[in-house]
Amino acid sequence: MKLDNTMAAIVTGGASGLGEGTARMLAAQGVKVTLFDLNEERGEAIARDIGGLFVKVDVTDDASLEAGFARAREAHGIERVLVNCAGVAPGKRTVSKKRETGELVPHDMASFAKTVQINLVGTFAASARAAAGMAGLDPVTEDGGRGVIVMTASVAAQDGQIGQAAYAASKAGVVGLTLPMARDLSTSGIRVMTILPGLFHTPMFESITEEYRKALEANVPFPSRLGKPEEYAKLVGAFIDNDMLNGEIVRLDGALRMQPK
Repeated sequence: MKLDNTMAAIVTGGASGLGEGTARMLAAQGVKVTLFDLNEERGEAIARDIGGLFVKVDVTDDASLEAGFARAREAHGIERVLVNCAGVAPGKRTVSKKRETGELVPHDMASFAKTVQINLVGTFAASARAAAGMAGLDPVTEDGGRGVIVMTASVAAQDGQIGQAAYAASKAGVVGLTLPMARDLSTSGIRVMTILPGLFHTPMFESITEEYRKALEANVPFPSRLGKPEEYAKLVGAFIDNDMLNGEIVRLDGALRMQPK
């Protein structure tokens, strides 16, 4: 499926990091892009810069999602592309010790559930809503292709580290969604793929010291550096362009395999 100015796309988590990089790539191809995010100031600025639309959307709230899709479709028409980049990456052990008392306490269920709700349920909710719209569009490829959904997991889905129980479980759930969703949507001509990024230069890395950043980069075999959002975006573009890619999960990590900690 070729990207051009007749197409619309939605990028969740589009106000920073991987989502921003993807939104900029799509806009550069002429695609009409809508950014979903909670960061209004940053989202509005990026939308102005790329000639797109920003809508404040909480992917865990059905009413917010419904309103966001309605705004995007009113402005640009039904999307042919959805890229799910909204997510959180908390760190907490299954059992931890209170500093004050030394008491051993289990991982709190509220933060575990919130992580799963954003990373997994939010991804599925946005994808299902997008698929319902795409399925009613006319095909645009000779094979009957109507749209593409890209989801973002993480290498933590396969080699989660200490303190990543909630995060790794939520991202493993996204991996598990990929093939059945692709099979579900095959009769509608909608392809589904998932990217598992390794260490990428996103806002979460902006507050770390240069020494710590270099230590992280040394763990990446080649190239030994943090990935760039535009490199993630290039893979999204390749997914969209190659009509035979479907139901796949692809690690984008410079051959990194995460150690326990």
